[in-house]
Amino acid sequence: MSEQSLHINKLARGIATTIVQGFNRHFEIFQRITAGARQRFEEAEWRAVQLASRERIMLYDHRVRETIALIRDLYEIKTLDPQLWREIKHCYMRLLLDHQQPELAETFYTSVFCRQFPRQYYTNDFIFVRSSISTEYIDSEETSYVSYYPGTIGLRESIVNILKNAGFVLPFENLGRDLRNIYRAIVQNYPGKANRKAQLNFQISVIRHPFFRNKAAYLVGRMINGRDDTAFALPILNNEQGGLYIDALVWGEKQLSVVFSYSQAYFMMEHQVPSAVVSFLQQLLPRRDTSELYSAIGLHKQGKSAFYRDFLHHLRHSSDEFVVAPGIRGMVMMVFTLPSYPYVFKIIKDKFAPQKEFTRQQVEEKYHLVKRHDRVGRMADMLEYSNVALPVERFIPELLQELIETCDSSISFDGDKIIFRHIYLERRMIPLNIFIETADDEILERVIEDYGNAIKQLAGANIFPGDFLYKNFGVTQQGRVVFYDYDEISYMTECNFRKIPPPRFPEDEFRSEPWYSVEPNDVFPEEFGTFLLSTPKIRKSFLKYHRNLLDARYWKEKQDKIKEGQYEDVFPYPEALRFKR
Repeated sequence: MSEQSLHINKLARGIATTIVQGFNRHFEIFQRITAGARQRFEEAEWRAVQLASRERIMLYDHRVRETIALIRDLYEIKTLDPQLWREIKHCYMRLLLDHQQPELAETFYTSVFCRQFPRQYYTNDFIFVRSSISTEYIDSEETSYVSYYPGTIGLRESIVNILKNAGFVLPFENLGRDLRNIYRAIVQNYPGKANRKAQLNFQISVIRHPFFRNKAAYLVGRMINGRDDTAFALPILNNEQGGLYIDALVWGEKQLSVVFSYSQAYFMMEHQVPSAVVSFLQQLLPRRDTSELYSAIGLHKQGKSAFYRDFLHHLRHSSDEFVVAPGIRGMVMMVFTLPSYPYVFKIIKDKFAPQKEFTRQQVEEKYHLVKRHDRVGRMADMLEYSNVALPVERFIPELLQELIETCDSSISFDGDKIIFRHIYLERRMIPLNIFIETADDEILERVIEDYGNAIKQLAGANIFPGDFLYKNFGVTQQGRVVFYDYDEISYMTECNFRKIPPPRFPEDEFRSEPWYSVEPNDVFPEEFGTFLLSTPKIRKSFLKYHRNLLDARYWKEKQDKIKEGQYEDVFPYPEALRFKR
């Protein structure tokens, strides 16, 4: 080996080791924040829960920047040497052979590289477009899940052991009652009801550590009996008086899917081998892909990597074209979709409609706010990418022309590729205004009730949507109403909710301008009905369930609770599932 080759090899090993150490430091801090979730939950420190969630989300970018700075300082790396970085990647792969989080470490490496060098080097020669290490059957000191056998020790004792092994310090306020509630719910829900016989393989498998989010902890598992295999979760709440209680039995894939929805904030769940947890969750939620499940447990960067790989695979194995997304054209975002793929792509326009008095940077800040905030199941999560290259031939001409006319500063062309400088992706939903057009009376009433519930739950989480028009909300596959247009959102505490003053003179009501002063943050809830309730059927349903949304006093009361540090209970499962206490 030549002296130059020896030098490159030594330098590559040093840089690869530095990047691995950067990732290990990141994951250690990530785990430390996550491990604190149990104490925050048991001490009912809800403000600390929110702060920890935001800190963990911001952690990744800090560690990537720190690692890049260290590489530049230690090795004086400022320009790209292709031969060197190919060797760095090979050295890095060897360092991951016995790693417990190799897929996460690969993503970290890719982030370090991509934030330093041009897009034309984003190939598998230099980054991990494809994963190089299998995550199957990675060993760890503890297993990812524990199995219990009711056929041997009985169902009641199995549930007791599940709760005991969850490791809570606080006692349950009434364990006997909770056990009876769980048993009755299982008997009621289980196929075959009470006379169902236990089969030879009757077992309950539960993920070892609880999932913490907002004001709840969840024990997640599956019950197997013969050919029946049913996912479940046990939500556990803190009575804030020194005791815990089981709130419900979430039973089956459909109900559990809402708990793990992309419109929920990320869980905190501690484990050394995240891929093992994701593998188990995929058995419970086969319709959820790995990208969504990694994101669900707070590893949103890995979720992005998994999503991008899946999307590239789909592009290679499909031939349909990108089209403008269904719904009313946005004033701030250009939105398009690939019909065969269940996501929409959102680009910030160069110019906004005159009534939108804010900048591109402010729009980006709104989206970052949503990323950091508790979404209470009512705001869609988004994936954010830079320098995304898509084949021009896959865009219909009308869409391509509209992108050039409205988003010219955000796109460029490189041969047969269109490059998006900045792009957001969200799960495709049916816009609420379109859903309403075809809904029968019963469904219309239900969806309008849920629309109002979405607004109220967002308000309880200190989010004011700003624009309540139906086109800014979508209906998910589970039938839940979710908000997805963030350019006008603000914190509730920043708003000034007012009642419209009575007219001074009769002719005031006929003036084109208001007879009262209006400041930028003023909100007049009684005006909502003018824009939202012109259709009699909608008006009837809305007033039946949510008349108080038109009253400034309701919004002020919400504000006062937020300022006093009160955090409302929002449950990602139906009220009907909750046990009686």
